[in-house]
Amino acid sequence: MFGQFRPKDLSLNKIMYEIMVEKQNNISSILPTYARMDAKFIRGEGCKLYDDNDQQYHDFGSGIAVNCLGHCHPALVKALTDQAGKLWHTSNIFHIDGQATLADKLCDITFADSMFFTNSGAEAVECAIKMARRYHDANGNPEKFRVISFEGSFHGRTLATIAAGGSEKLTKGFGPVMDGFDVIRFYRDMSKVEDHITNETAAILIEPIQGEGGIRPVSRENLQKLRQIADKHDILLIFDEIQCGVGRTGKMFAHEHAGVTPDIMPIAKGIGGGFPLGACLAVEKVAKHMTLGTHGSTYGGNPLAMAMGIAVIETIENEDILANVQKMSDKLSLDLMKLRKKYPDVIDMVRGLGLMMGIKLHIEPPEFVRTAFKNKLLLVGAGENTVRILPPLNITAEDIDRAIELMDMTCQDILKNKSLD
Repeated sequence: MFGQFRPKDLSLNKIMYEIMVEKQNNISSILPTYARMDAKFIRGEGCKLYDDNDQQYHDFGSGIAVNCLGHCHPALVKALTDQAGKLWHTSNIFHIDGQATLADKLCDITFADSMFFTNSGAEAVECAIKMARRYHDANGNPEKFRVISFEGSFHGRTLATIAAGGSEKLTKGFGPVMDGFDVIRFYRDMSKVEDHITNETAAILIEPIQGEGGIRPVSRENLQKLRQIADKHDILLIFDEIQCGVGRTGKMFAHEHAGVTPDIMPIAKGIGGGFPLGACLAVEKVAKHMTLGTHGSTYGGNPLAMAMGIAVIETIENEDILANVQKMSDKLSLDLMKLRKKYPDVIDMVRGLGLMMGIKLHIEPPEFVRTAFKNKLLLVGAGENTVRILPPLNITAEDIDRAIELMDMTCQDILKNKSLD
């Protein structure tokens, strides 16, 4: 219909006319903030996705580590449909059935004493930042508000969380950058973090494994050093386990490999199994200061989200998912190393933990992701020239074999294209 409009027909200024023409060309009213792949998926099962032409794709991105149990797991489908037939939303003005159940389950398997439910990872990190500031203010140190974070990190897309990430890619055009964050190097030796602590430092915020930053694990020793530094200076330690948590590394949460615990932990992605759900977990000395009216959410902790979170935790336990992650991660890691040896001109390095793996490349990640997509394999790009491999936690050996075949084809295609160039 836009073709019928002209400036002379209606009192439209030039900008409005150009917007309408753009809409006509794009056939969409959606902001063009995503570089989307040319596929529209209609249904899924396990690690398989099917597009509107019924072509099958092998999904080893899991919706960026969200679909931890694959697509349409029967237990999750049942939990959602059962709850959908009862109640969707009432708001946190009232008690919500399921919140206490999920909170108790998470407290039982973590360091936490209590938590706040959110709809996303960014909201969970925002809550963590507020908790840290509130803790110090309540203890008579309102000057302690700054958070130390690390280059290559990703904590969300809000104004506070892009400031915590700090990269120009996130902050450009959204200045001035929010104050309160000291973004420092991702040190090999995290004891150097102590040099950046001032009398205004409130907390250290770090991902035990950087996801967007290129699958960069923080070593066991370095996580232990950060815990020691936080304790020494009476500041809080925040582990962002939004991408690396909920079983992805073979432990329920990645920091468990190091034998240390944080004071605050934002989680999301896998905890909802595909449904929007996040949480900010905390120890009592921090949580007790988040009193009436200090934080809130209209949708956070809604009945549908709680049903999904409970189903995810129970399925991970009932189906022995962590044991499968440990077994399948050994296979995936070995197969990727063989692929690297076969294609050294394409793959530079294999790194990661559990089923949160990355291949560092000699080419740009988008080229590898696009070529894999043509071969019907879905992967996710990342920083440091890395492509993320994030299959469902209940993946089978046969599915890994097929993914490796498709990655082999992808490497062949890339080398073939290079020779033609």
